[in-house]
Parts: sequence; structure tokens; C-alpha cells
Amino acid sequence: MNEVTFSFVGQNLSALGSGALWWPDQSLLCVSDLHLGKSERIARRSGPTLPPYDSRETLTRLAVDITRTNPGTVICLGDSFDDLDASAALDFSEKQDITALQAGRRWIWIEGNHDPGPIDLGGAHLVEYEVGPLTFRHIAHPGAQAEVSGHYHPKAQLRARGRSITRPAFLIDQARLILPAYGTYTGGLHSSDHALSTLMNDPAMAILTGPQPRIIPMPR
Repeated sequence: MNEVTFSFVGQNLSALGSGALWWPDQSLLCVSDLHLGKSERIARRSGPTLPPYDSRETLTRLAVDITRTNPGTVICLGDSFDDLDASAALDFSEKQDITALQAGRRWIWIEGNHDPGPIDLGGAHLVEYEVGPLTFRHIAHPGAQAEVSGHYHPKAQLRARGRSITRPAFLIDQARLILPAYGTYTGGLHSSDHALSTLMNDPAMAILTGPQPRIIPMPR
């Protein structure tokens, strides 16, 4: 499995190349910002037409991560759906796939700023979730400690051998961990953006996702 293992507030965690977070001691897999139904929402609002395969591709990658880790708990860390109508617009087969992924494990939907309210899928619906020393929520709280969040879709840039590589990235400092967006078509915010550079304290690290994840000092 392509991953980078690191310590966060005394817990051994793994950043997977897919953008998922794996916590072996708790048998917990966490993904953020799936934004299922994004292409459908853009088309519904008369935006540019995108290939309508983003939800299927996102769920396929999630199925791979679940098969590899076999978690007892899965946390979807907010903005799992792109807007109020996106969950209703999922294909029946995609809803069946989500139900199959939920089978035999605890599934937690954390409330996000794009999410609908209750949805016709299984799992618990929570504003935030605490387990061990960690608190999982969608948007980082100022001054929070031992916090895992998403929302910002962070990405970071690595310069090597005369070229630049930009990828979605985990951001980590002593108090907080921000996950990259897991969904297809989600875009991203550079770690050097004011919103992130002021939120993360020095020394902060970035873990670039992809086939060969890399940990680097967070670019500012």
C-alpha cells in the first residue's frame, strides 16, 4: 500500500496515496470532501458539461481503500455530497455500492457546509466525532487541539529536478491535521494561501498524495 506513516498527537497514522487517512490502532479509515454528484450539480445549474463519472470513480477508489484496510469504522468528513439534491440524484447502483461498503462496519457522515441534512443512506449523522484523543470535524476551529478536518481541499507544490509537481496534500502541525479532498473534480487550495498559511503553525508538514506519497515541509 502506498502510504506515509507519521505521528500526530501520539497516534500512529498513515496518509494513503489516495488521500484517505488510516488509523490502524482504531481500525478507522477517514476520507474528506467526496463531493459526490458534482458533475450532475454543475450540469443542473447550466455549467460546463463534465464527464458524469466522478461519483463512480470516487466510490471505486474508496472501495479499493476499504478492501485494503478492512476498517471497523469509516468517517466521511463532510461535504460528502455536492449539494442538497446531489444525494437524491445518485444512480441506484451508486447507492447500492455505498450500502455494500457500509456493511459490517460503523459508518459516520460528518456534517459539511455542502451536505444535505438527513439522507436516505445508512450510517450515523454527526456534527463531529471524538475517538481517543482526536476530534473529527469538517471545518477547523481556531485554537483547536488534536483536530482532524477537511473543507479546504489543500494541495502543495514540490520542486525537484527543475520541474514543479502539485498534488492534493495532507497538512499537519502539532495541533491539527487537514485532509485533502478525496472526490474527483474537487480542485484545491494551495498550502501557501492565506487561509491555510495562517491556520497552520510552524513547523508544519505536507504529505503529497499520489502513487508515491511524499512528506515535505509545508510550502508557505
